[in-house]
Amino acid sequence: MPKTSQWKIEDMPDLTGRVYIVTGGNAGIGKECVKALLGKGGKVYMGARSEAKAQAAIKELEQATGRAAIFLKLDLADFASIKQAAAEFMAKESQLNTLFNSAGVGWSPMDDLTAQGYDAQFGTNVIGHFYFTKLLLPVLFQTYDSNPSDKPRIVTTSSDYYKQFPKVDYATLRDGPARRKLNSGQLYGQSKFGNILVSNELARRYGDKIVSTSLHPGVFKTDLQSQDRVIRSLVWIASAFLSPVSMGPTNQLFAGTAPEGAKLNGKYLIPWAVEAKLSKEAEDQKSAEKLWDWLEQQVSAI
Repeated sequence: MPKTSQWKIEDMPDLTGRVYIVTGGNAGIGKECVKALLGKGGKVYMGARSEAKAQAAIKELEQATGRAAIFLKLDLADFASIKQAAAEFMAKESQLNTLFNSAGVGWSPMDDLTAQGYDAQFGTNVIGHFYFTKLLLPVLFQTYDSNPSDKPRIVTTSSDYYKQFPKVDYATLRDGPARRKLNSGQLYGQSKFGNILVSNELARRYGDKIVSTSLHPGVFKTDLQSQDRVIRSLVWIASAFLSPVSMGPTNQLFAGTAPEGAKLNGKYLIPWAVEAKLSKEAEDQKSAEKLWDWLEQQVSAI
């Protein structure tokens, strides 16, 4: 159950003049995050694969907040799309106050792979976000240089489900016999574990200029769980105990907008806006460095 916190979404400061990106911002928790940011005056880029779905969400949120998000075409399962999205953003903006790496796929069919042939879940959740973040580091550093007292932030949505597979089995990141021996839930847990390792390594490498935080958002009835028939059934049964999706971005927004969030570099949050201790596997620096080096190799030739 969520722990009690004194901080609520309504406590966000005024965000006028600040710029944000929310990946997966057209649905679920990401959409609620965009809504809250707009409501406080932020300029928000909504990263999404489908322009039609994004524009429908933008229209809905504009009616609710009086402000419109900006569509940023982004498919985290395709390096070419990621590169184009980062270039498009930096052609328009010289400031990025918080990058919310919120998008995610879960319990994907075993046959699902990214455009470059990686496991769909690790490829989207980890590799895609790593590459997008790497490409945006120049604008994040520029934001810091223009106001060193106000570090930009990177907020990565992971999950406590990482504990179900707290390691990276590199033989399973592309399709093959080793990958096929795992189930979709294990592959999802591996991707959430990877999210934490990357967030921790970002904090270690660049903590002098940015604040990198990872988090477990809670358990909600969102599109993430609806991709699998069994999961849909479990969610339906458990729906009476799930938190409303409107609460979903609480940890994201705390880490990404609250003054207290500036002190969270390298930290991990659980509901609601509460710092928690990671497992020893997730805190292992050598594992984080190894994954970082591997990820660098995957995107170096692009």
